[in-house]
Amino acid sequence: MEDREIVELYWQRDEQAIEESDKKYGGLCRGVALRVLESAEDSEECVSDTWLRSWNVIPPQRPALLGAFFARITRNLALDRWRSAHAAKRLGGETALALEELGDCVSGESLEEEAARRELVRVLNDFLRSLPEGDRSLFLRRYWSVETLETLAKQEGMSVSALHRRLGRLRAALAEHLRKEGIEP
Repeated sequence: MEDREIVELYWQRDEQAIEESDKKYGGLCRGVALRVLESAEDSEECVSDTWLRSWNVIPPQRPALLGAFFARITRNLALDRWRSAHAAKRLGGETALALEELGDCVSGESLEEEAARRELVRVLNDFLRSLPEGDRSLFLRRYWSVETLETLAKQEGMSVSALHRRLGRLRAALAEHLRKEGIEP
């Protein structure tokens, strides 16, 4: 079923919208949630929450890129669930590692205020557009999709330590870009 037809089902308040969404984008959403949560059970709950959230925001929203819309909702829900589960304790895992790596560049407090968040998004997008395609893809796969260092290293044909250095250079470039834009890490 085409995306516009799925969106129309939401607008008609037809419950088949959820079924069609899961058929077409369930795998994508489960993958996004699983990389963040590292638990199939939690990921499944997160995907169910994605369909509920989508039901509640369509209408009035009419997303143009339905897959990206669902992936963003799933990722945000998964990160919220992860933060909630790890609020009182500091555990390992790829999500913790990825967030910790970026923590040197972006402070959590600046993300709390909407105006600062929007400015940060603009600056991050500018930074990502300035990167060569390979670096941009690597950065997004690590810090948005939360892919493991081992997986990325294998796909890039390099050692984990070489990949770690490359990501370190990208984070340093991001920190410098943020400083130039007046955003202190």
